[in-house]
Amino acid sequence: MDHSTHQHEHQTHQEHARHHDGGASWRMAAQATLHCLTGCAVGEILGMVIGTAAGLHNAGTVVLSIALAFVFGYALTMRGVLRAGLPPKQALKVALAADTVSIAVMELIDNTVMVGVPGAMNAGLSQLLFWLSLALSLALAFVLTTPVNRWMIGRGKGHAVVHAHH
Repeated sequence: MDHSTHQHEHQTHQEHARHHDGGASWRMAAQATLHCLTGCAVGEILGMVIGTAAGLHNAGTVVLSIALAFVFGYALTMRGVLRAGLPPKQALKVALAADTVSIAVMELIDNTVMVGVPGAMNAGLSQLLFWLSLALSLALAFVLTTPVNRWMIGRGKGHAVVHAHH
């Protein structure tokens, strides 16, 4: 083996080791979090709007929002891996592995904010308090979930699972 081949193999090994030792970039983590937030936000907003419009109790609205966030979050990931040629059962497994922790963290944060902001859950859809609280909750969910995703990607988990199928 010549020196350049050995050097290339060493660099490849270092990149692989860095990736699995927590060396995921902040940019990669932010992109994964934004992807996850997209599906999450659709479900979260839809759940909050439906629950508020239907006059559901706060707990019912939160449960609906969480359920829809998981549905839309998984669906968004599945769409991409299905396009890559995975069968539906395998695509679901990839989505579960890629998104469960990220969505759970986001939902914990954004629903805690919504419940914690005085009057936000009882504000009507036409009130600025509702929409500002929801926007704040999603922004905080993004900021606080990004380090979680960075940590997971750096260990070959979370969205790193999706990248193996693109």
